[in-house]
Amino acid sequence: MLLFKPNSIILYVSDIQLSTQFYTNILGQQPIEAYKEFSVFTLNENIILGLQTKEGIDPEPTKHFGGFEICLSDVTKQQVDTIYKQWQALHIPILLEPTQLEFGYTFVALDPDGHRLRVCATDTTNIQ
Repeated sequence: MLLFKPNSIILYVSDIQLSTQFYTNILGQQPIEAYKEFSVFTLNENIILGLQTKEGIDPEPTKHFGGFEICLSDVTKQQVDTIYKQWQALHIPILLEPTQLEFGYTFVALDPDGHRLRVCATDTTNIQ
């Protein structure tokens, strides 16, 4: 049996140029591929992030869907604060200010299409 091991995340976006520039800024890299309706970024050696315009997808994407987030969770508290300040300087909308939650020190931001981006210094030592 062939195992399902995902190697990419594809986000449907309203404005490919705006979203490509947004992710170029927060990832600190240019897309490895860019087309009229699609851009691709390397997240690490095993996974890519694709941005696809909503129009022309087959089958047509659902208008409303359940929540999800892209998460960076292997950073320190200091790195959470540093990234938060960098994103504030870029005027990225912040949904949750840096906060200590049960699972770690975290904040949540939004990309131009409202996709949630979480940065978290994960600490599950106190979770029972």
